[in-house]
Amino acid sequence: MGSVSLKIGDGTARFRRASFCSSAVNILMLFSVVTTNLFALYAFSSSPKDHQDHLNHSPHKNISLISEHVSLILREIASSQKKLAKMEKELLGYETMDISRPNIASELKLFLQHHQLPLGKDSRTGITEMVASVGHSCEKSADLLSQYMVYKISGPCPDDWSLGQKLILRGCEPLPRRRCFAKSVPKVGLYRFPVSLWKPVNEKILTWSGLGCKNLECLNKKKLSRDCAGCFNITSGYETQKFVKARGKNDFLIDDVLALASGGIRIGFDISGGSGTFAARMAERNVTVITNTLNVDAPFSEFIAARGLFPLYLSLDHRFPFYDNVFDLIHASSGLDGGDRPEKLEFLMFDIDRTLRAGGLLWLDNFCCADDEKKTALTRLIERFGYKKLKWVVGEKVETAGSRKSEVYLSAVLQKPARV
Repeated sequence: MGSVSLKIGDGTARFRRASFCSSAVNILMLFSVVTTNLFALYAFSSSPKDHQDHLNHSPHKNISLISEHVSLILREIASSQKKLAKMEKELLGYETMDISRPNIASELKLFLQHHQLPLGKDSRTGITEMVASVGHSCEKSADLLSQYMVYKISGPCPDDWSLGQKLILRGCEPLPRRRCFAKSVPKVGLYRFPVSLWKPVNEKILTWSGLGCKNLECLNKKKLSRDCAGCFNITSGYETQKFVKARGKNDFLIDDVLALASGGIRIGFDISGGSGTFAARMAERNVTVITNTLNVDAPFSEFIAARGLFPLYLSLDHRFPFYDNVFDLIHASSGLDGGDRPEKLEFLMFDIDRTLRAGGLLWLDNFCCADDEKKTALTRLIERFGYKKLKWVVGEKVETAGSRKSEVYLSAVLQKPARV
């Protein structure tokens, strides 16, 4: 497997696989050398006398013949280069982001350029210039990205967070907008921690632009996801009982799970954590939990922050921005589901395994499997990692509303093994 590098200085953002390209160039050079040597062998294989007579009789013809051979070689090289470029795109799946196009915003062009360090080479890292990072999936949304990058420098950022989130959901992250001021909403009525965990959040401090609902009452009437039905009501209803009172055998209690941990639980990561209730319950037990979220149909990030908790605005298509073996606990529910892309769940499992310490716990909480086949696939994937099953419960099949199809719910607490 080769590395993937980003080249931007020539006006393009191109991703190349070093080993593949270097091998192809070597093949191309070998082809040119062989062709040239064959031509030389042909030119000098005739006898000196015949060769001299031939030169005396038709010098212009010989020069013309040589020119034709050179032109043929150059055409073959050009053709090979085009075929190589086409093969590279097909193999890597990436396209070139041509920022010379007229519809590309000038701010995006500036962002993608190399920028020399003002004091020259950095003595610690050895770098001499800063190169912007941009996801290769941004090429697929070049028009949206250019639209997102149209703003007044040092002015207020446009109120288009939903456009930015659309790019993130398409895999275009990190977002390149850097030089404008985000709208400041006065955060009035905030409570001190830990009182803030269960106090109602003031609707006026939340951003409602781009959303169908404009207040919390509207949100609480909707089922935003399997894990968020009325989840913004943190003063009454089921949200106040989650993780401390079980409704069925698939519902594990926090204290029971914490008792299974070896070495204690200090920090954790909650994947697709709704309105932050899991992090709130863990905070009551002096455990710091980061909650992964996006503002899909609701202001999840601001709501979680208003409760005094840490929201991480990140899509699950992105590599987790954490170092290896840092978490004692990772909690995941149906938000972990990759849909019709089983490879996405596999990538997520590898990232979970990377950031979870040896002996740490992976808590699968009411993970919804569409059928037994999907449950079997998930089970096989988990078994590949060699986790110890501390708790494993498969829920009864539940008929989904308006459909005859049944669903299987899996809850499990798994312990990561120590690997040498």
